[in-house]
Amino acid sequence: MSQTHPPVSLIGAPTDVGAGHRGARMGPEALRIAGLGEALVARGVDVRDVGNLDGPRNPWQKPVAGYRHLAEVVAWNRVVMDAVGAELRNGRLPILLGGDHCLGLGSITAVARHCREQGKRLRVLWLDAHADFNTSRVTPSGNIHGMPVACLCGIGPDELTRLGGDAPAMQPWEIRQIGIRSVDPEEKRLIKQHGIDVYDMRYIDENGMKRTMEAALEGVDADTHLHVSFDVDFLDPSIAPGVGTTVPGGPNYREAQLVMEMIADSGRMGSLDIVELNPILDKRNRTAKLAVDLVESLFGKSTLMRD
Repeated sequence: MSQTHPPVSLIGAPTDVGAGHRGARMGPEALRIAGLGEALVARGVDVRDVGNLDGPRNPWQKPVAGYRHLAEVVAWNRVVMDAVGAELRNGRLPILLGGDHCLGLGSITAVARHCREQGKRLRVLWLDAHADFNTSRVTPSGNIHGMPVACLCGIGPDELTRLGGDAPAMQPWEIRQIGIRSVDPEEKRLIKQHGIDVYDMRYIDENGMKRTMEAALEGVDADTHLHVSFDVDFLDPSIAPGVGTTVPGGPNYREAQLVMEMIADSGRMGSLDIVELNPILDKRNRTAKLAVDLVESLFGKSTLMRD
């Protein structure tokens, strides 16, 4: 079935300020070099690359009061929030090119505000090896790329939970996490306490990816804005080595393609993050090329024409 996609805007956010490893700031250029824009144009998508956002450099300091680089993370997320919001208001589908996953905070805050303004329901698909539901009390590293989901749900410092003015930006029932396989002990308790809908790798192994995605997409309809936050470490490191926080046992190539194809079949994706790609750790841009391949599937690439 052919689909008409909204015009797309590529937004680069070259920072690793929320991460524990340097290098994710090079992710946007790796995706461009891998041909992301050209691949979407070849699929008939109107693509505009707005270039890279600018923000503070990574000071690479130790945590202060439980957070690493809080001021810098806030600054970057404000810039991201404004850029994503502007593209949504212009009727375009923003694709955020990260950068580390702390940027999902600014991106989703903008999307949640857009949903409120448009009277749409929000559904977030968080494709990740990690739940990112940490707080400063739970994680000793203080790396904020492990905290964005908690902050979006109103748990964390005011500077992040009230990024868009109101807290929380979203409710726990608006997110579905897929591919999770690394959760800190105290983080598990927080997830259970707040009722986050998590489809971890055990669930996927027991039920299969098709049933997993059917459950994650249940209720998505014409009144739903579907936001996909794609952390490249969602994928098994055997096929995607270019990330700073590899966790074995993730989805393989065919499972990942099915995820993207089923999202495409829904026809409801309105915004996308691609984050945590670290070219320094990659092999000849292999992971970036795979990410482009998977994004093509998000925009309707399939083996056959399907009804």
